[in-house]
Amino acid sequence: MRGVTILGATGSVGRHTLDVLSRHRNQFQVIALTARVDVEGLFRQCLEHRPRYAVMVEAAPAQQLRERISRQGLDIQVLSGVQALEDVAKLAENDYIMAAIVGAAGLLPTLAAAHTGKRVLLANKEALVMAGQLFMNTIREQGTELIPIDSEHNAIFQCLPSRGRHDAWPAGVCRILLTASGGPFRGWPKEKLREVTPAQACAHPRWSMGRKISVDSATLMNKGLEVIEARWLFNAAPECIEVVVHPQSIVHSLVEYTDGSVLAQLSNPDMRTPIACGLGWPERLEAGVHALDLCALGHLDFEPPDRDTFPCLDLAIQAARVGGSAPVTLNAANEVAVQAFLAERLPFTAIAEVVRHTLEQCPSSTPDSIEAVLECDRRARVIAAAATADAVERMA
Repeated sequence: MRGVTILGATGSVGRHTLDVLSRHRNQFQVIALTARVDVEGLFRQCLEHRPRYAVMVEAAPAQQLRERISRQGLDIQVLSGVQALEDVAKLAENDYIMAAIVGAAGLLPTLAAAHTGKRVLLANKEALVMAGQLFMNTIREQGTELIPIDSEHNAIFQCLPSRGRHDAWPAGVCRILLTASGGPFRGWPKEKLREVTPAQACAHPRWSMGRKISVDSATLMNKGLEVIEARWLFNAAPECIEVVVHPQSIVHSLVEYTDGSVLAQLSNPDMRTPIACGLGWPERLEAGVHALDLCALGHLDFEPPDRDTFPCLDLAIQAARVGGSAPVTLNAANEVAVQAFLAERLPFTAIAEVVRHTLEQCPSSTPDSIEAVLECDRRARVIAAAATADAVERMA
């Protein structure tokens, strides 16, 4: 039995992970489940999967969960706080840690998982966006096995030669083709985007995701963050990563070789496929995913991204090329702006403006510790919050 801890169990990736695990109960044991404030969701998961530990980030929800678990007579220890996230990530009983906390909040627990020398299933791209060099150094120093779970990076992982995963850029590889669905507003004119609502931005045409990631997909910021993630995961220079819009989301990414070969990974758009890959690798696990019917599809389309209408993509690629603290600033500003948009305070088109302004106001440095990364993040959020307030006032 392999022990699995899920950081971010009530989110989309966490729920899909538990679905895959439930199909293989003779192979896996759930050790710990964590959530921020979703008491009801985590309680239901505890009833079904009986972990040894349950963690709520905030104290009041943790107490509510503790009382409900006690009334059920379950032998589950309920913990609370950010430190508890790191503690369960480092439990000796873990064989695999699914790092699925969304955003910068997942950085410290994901880094704690990287120190374990176990298998880390990485669904938190911000750990690499914010602290790529520090994170990958830790992976190598600790001998931790890293398998990316984002569908695109998992596809690249499968298409690269084994020596090209997390080591030197392999000889014979030309470039990575990172596919993007184009989001719900592909083909829309720029002037129409100003009136976009959060509900529209969260209605992704192919994937069922959380609200923040759905907005990032709509702005193409998510694809920009994935360029930065791929840069660190695969030792790829930004100029060796090309974004291609593929609206069917069947080809999850491709790798081009110098002999003209292009290897691709295809599957229906279902997160259980990369999750099962990460849990079973190098073997394959049944994931409950419908078989791909290419004849029913009939065709697969590809096109370049509309960089003028969706400027967040180029802002992220620019940050990747600058390096240092620029991706930290980018991510912080985007989180602040997206939160304001979801709260219906900021227009959709102003997200890129806030990010651009924050990048201009935060000169790039080279953070050499996690404390320095967090300080860059803090400073960027202050500037982004001020830029957001200014944008709201101008547009009122």
